[in-house]
Parts: sequence; C-alpha cells; structure tokens
Amino acid sequence: MLVSALNEAAQAAGLSPGMALADARAVAPALATLPADPAADAALLARIAAWCGRYTPWTTPEGEDGVWLDATGCAHLFGGERAMLRDLLSRLAGFGMTARGALADTPGAAWALSHYGEGNRIVPPGGAGKALAALPVAALRLEPDAVAGLRRLGLKRIGDLYALPRAPVTLRFGDAVMRRLAQAQGRIAEPVSPGRPPPRFRARLAFAEPVGRADDIAEALHRLLHDLCEQLDRAQQGCRRLELTLYRVDGSVQGAAVGTAYPARDAAHLARLFAERLGHLDPGFGVEMATLGAPVTEPLAPAQVTAQVTAPGTRNIGPKPDAALAPLLDRLGNRLGFGRLVALEPFESHLPERASRAVPVAERGHAGDWRRAAPRPLRLLSRPEPLETVSPVPEDGPPAAFLWRRVRHRLRAAEGPERISPEWWRPGPAWARGPRDYWRVEDEEGRRFWLFRETQPRRDGAPRWFLHGLFA
Repeated sequence: MLVSALNEAAQAAGLSPGMALADARAVAPALATLPADPAADAALLARIAAWCGRYTPWTTPEGEDGVWLDATGCAHLFGGERAMLRDLLSRLAGFGMTARGALADTPGAAWALSHYGEGNRIVPPGGAGKALAALPVAALRLEPDAVAGLRRLGLKRIGDLYALPRAPVTLRFGDAVMRRLAQAQGRIAEPVSPGRPPPRFRARLAFAEPVGRADDIAEALHRLLHDLCEQLDRAQQGCRRLELTLYRVDGSVQGAAVGTAYPARDAAHLARLFAERLGHLDPGFGVEMATLGAPVTEPLAPAQVTAQVTAPGTRNIGPKPDAALAPLLDRLGNRLGFGRLVALEPFESHLPERASRAVPVAERGHAGDWRRAAPRPLRLLSRPEPLETVSPVPEDGPPAAFLWRRVRHRLRAAEGPERISPEWWRPGPAWARGPRDYWRVEDEEGRRFWLFRETQPRRDGAPRWFLHGLFA
C-alpha cells in the first residue's frame, strides 16, 4: 500500500507521494487515509476542464492533476492575463480546491512553473529561459531515471543544461532531455490538442450577478443567438448544430444542444428549437456565464426567401420545398432524433423495389428525377402479395377479377403489359428472378392496383399473379 496523494498538512508532516503506507503511519500515527479512486479523479479533472471553458474553448485535462488552457486571445475578456489567472484560481479556491497556475507562451514552461515554481507566475513572451533556469530538471517532465542520471552528474537545475552541447547529452540520455528543454524554451513547437474541437463561431455572455429565472436564461439565449447569427452572416455560414453551455456558481456545467436539417442562421427559429431544452436545465444557485457555440457549420449564401407578385397573369415566388420544410424537420429532428427522419431518393434501378432508397433527411443530397417512362404507384408493398384469380384469365391479358386479402375485386379497366426483367447480377427472392409483366388495373369501385404476372408459369401451366402496389 503506497501513498498516492497528500494534503498540505500531510506534506508538512514530512510525507511524500510514493511512500509506503506503513512508513507514513510511523511518521504520522494520526494519519487519516482514504482509498485512491483514479477513475473518480479523472472524472473530476474532466469536469474541471469543462468548467474552464468559461475562459477559453481550448481546454483539456493534462496528466493526473492538471488542465491545459490555451488562452490566446481570451485574456482581454477578463481584464488581462493577470486578472484572468487570479479569477480562475480564486474560483477554484472557492470550490474547496487547492490549485497553482502559470501562464507562459509555451506549454512546457507553464507546466514547469505551475508544478515547481513559487506562487502563480506569468512569464512574458520570450522569457521562458530565464524563468525556468532555477527550477529542478524534473520540471522538464522527464522520466525518473533521466532525472536521477542528471543529478548524479551535478545537473540539478534546468539552467545547468543551457550551455551543454546537444550530442553528448542525447548520446547518454536519449533525445528526451534536450527535446523537452527545447519545447519549454519555444524552440520546438508542442501542440496541445483540446478535449473537444473548439467551435469556430462562439458567443459569450457574462452576468453581473448570477441569474436563475427561466426568463433570464431565455433572454440570455436570445442575445447569444443574435450575436452568433451575426458572425455566421458575415462568414456566409449556417449552423447545423448549436451547443448552449451554462456555467453555474457551484462550478458545475449545464448544457443543451440542438441540430438543424439544413444550414440555418435565423435567430428566431433557432430560439424556438431551444425552447423545449431550456425547461430541462437546472440553474442551481445561479448561472454566472453562458456561451453558445456552433461546432458544425456549412456554407449558406444569402438568398431571397419569398417575393410576393400580384400582377395579373403571374404567380408568387416562394421558398424552395426543402427550405419550406426546414423548420418542421428541425423540430421533429430535435424531438425524435435526426437519424429517425428519412426521405426517399431515386436510385438508378429499373426494378420498382430498388428504384428508391431511404436516407436520413440531414444527409439527403440532390433529390434527383422521379419521372419514369411509365407511371408508378404511390404505395409500393415491401413484398408482393400473391393473388387468387377467380375468373378465367386471358392468355395475354389481366384477370377479370381477383381475390386479395379476402376481398374480391372485379376489374373494369386495365392497361399494360409492361415487362420488367430482373437484374441477373444481383441475388434476390424467387419471385424476382424472372421477367415480370405489370398491369395497371382499376376495379368497379375505382380503386387502382399494380399487378404483375410471372412470365415463367408453374408446373401446372397456370401463371401466378401478384399485387405489388396501390395507386392513389
């Protein structure tokens, strides 16, 4: 049993991480312990990283005890770098957490100063070398063996490495030592990947006092949407997904997201999509900041939606069918899921059962051409149903009457035949393996059907008839 983490009182008593629990109890007999829970620690660190999104969208957990924040271009929103760092650490302290922070132009320098520096440091651009010189070599995030080897040679501080030639150090310790040093000084780039891609378009609203009323949150959303839609309009983009994030005073984060079937930037329409989501958000003791991001966008050029024409002999010019359906599709998609909204698209196949396919509405491309050489029924059965002919059938014509689902239909008109041959290169059921002769028929009550006959008769010589579709 080893000690994995300590509070300040235990450290003051002379304990250190990695010490055997028996030795720790010998040093401090009154030591109180709890079992380590790495999974819970990682979950807490992820929640802290999400909460840090109030300062910058570029955040991600680092190791077992830290969070990276790329604050480039964000400090002015909080009154400067020093004020932002002070606000961040004071809020964490208010949550009962002990934290140290550092701000530098390289990730390596910020990590070293936050872990081994004194106090909370802000390093000016280009000043990493001077700020790191007095820190121990362990601040370069080296393996313990490399740290021990450097100390045996008398290289205890990072500044001791500045004058050393690269080749001998690399030959003895590998390239990690000099590479980490170069990264900390900014001579080698060290990219930091965010926990999730930051949105290209983002709006932020901070409240002078925490808000908790539903009307206040709705008004904040309205202002965020107005700001975000202006950004989208300038870039001629439309959002496909929007994410609202509320930062509560207790350090937790509440969020809601909506999607659209087509690119959109109408603030009023997007607010209606959020209406059902806002009721499920819990402001707790109050919300101190809200952000709205558009992680998924697509080009959306300005377009004229409607034009009223009243001159005699002319007609109104309205929106395209897809644009007219977009508000309805957005509401249904956010309520049921866009994956459950499908539309039919024409498909290149002369077989009726393969002439169309269902695709998600949000992924639908060009509608294509539904026109066919011959009319097709509005409703096509998923599988043709066999019919029982109840009257003599002409050799080359349709039956005079047939029985379908226990109902007798006597025909008064028929048109056909239309022969459709199978696609021999594709497997299929037995009824689809041979040519079929289709007829459009109408019974005495005005109902219209689409029948076909197998061109290959049964052993008894009688052809088999099937019902494949129903006309409107």
